[in-house]
Amino acid sequence: MPRPVTLFTGQWADLPLETMARKTKDFGYDGIELACWGDHFEVDKALSDDGYCKRKRELLDNVGLQCHAISAHLVGQAVCDIIDERHKLILPPYIWGDGKPEGVNKRAIEELKNTARAAKKFGVEVVNGFTGSSIWHLLYSFPPVSSKMIDDGFKLFADRFNPILDVFAECGVKFALEVHPTEIAFDIYTAQRALEALDHRPEFGFNFDPSHLHWQGIDSVEFIRAFPDRIYHMHVKDAIVTLNGRSGILASHINFGDHRRGWDFRSPGRGTVNFEEIIRELNRVGYQGPLSVEWEDSGMEREFGAREAAAFVRQKDFAPSGRAFDAAFEKA
Repeated sequence: MPRPVTLFTGQWADLPLETMARKTKDFGYDGIELACWGDHFEVDKALSDDGYCKRKRELLDNVGLQCHAISAHLVGQAVCDIIDERHKLILPPYIWGDGKPEGVNKRAIEELKNTARAAKKFGVEVVNGFTGSSIWHLLYSFPPVSSKMIDDGFKLFADRFNPILDVFAECGVKFALEVHPTEIAFDIYTAQRALEALDHRPEFGFNFDPSHLHWQGIDSVEFIRAFPDRIYHMHVKDAIVTLNGRSGILASHINFGDHRRGWDFRSPGRGTVNFEEIIRELNRVGYQGPLSVEWEDSGMEREFGAREAAAFVRQKDFAPSGRAFDAAFEKA
């Protein structure tokens, strides 16, 4: 059975869900991955209004869309981050509150617990998201960074996420971290450390997004091989490296879409991520979850891109073979 092709609504939260659902179906998708911002999926309303989840399901059913996951990236970012004014832009007012860092962290933790409860009520088994990181700013070891500082960062991550994951376990829901710069895990080695910090508890795995690995020079297929049983969801997103002797992968404080950057995101099929090999490896490890397009391309009109991306993913996806190609030569 083909994997469902879905569209993540995080970059479309300016549109009401009713409009977005119709567009998603028209673009050619099987389903939709709802962001927990805008009006797409509101955790507080899901828990306070007994009819909220039913109405959301009916809206999606009426246009013929599946939903396998919801996504809490923005609130998750505030769980382990060192809070500053940037977070006010991404958090609901009831999480930001007075903006005092300790309170923001605590309210984000409670919101992520509630997201697990809301996911159970809505009938999905995966919440995708971020963790934030208290040690991302220590990436370059100058002034010198001690091993203890990094150890303390992973300990803080475990201290804050274990109680969250206790609720995920109670609800039968998994948390899938999108391995990503600014998170506690941003490559293969830090992903391994994150699992170790949590004692490999099964509620925690990954939302595999090759674009964030690709521009760092990490082989996306090697990530799947490293964590074959922890790929709980996948984002289909492309990227391209455009180093020209002036730019670097740290991007020079130049924002997305500027030609001077050393790398940027692209619509699926328009960058240099090797989706052919990724599909083959997903087949090998038995991943049958959604292929969810996270559409980000500053140089392309988004509706054109989303429609083209749906067709691209369908063209790239294929089932594994049940026999060797030369089995016809075998004798009974």
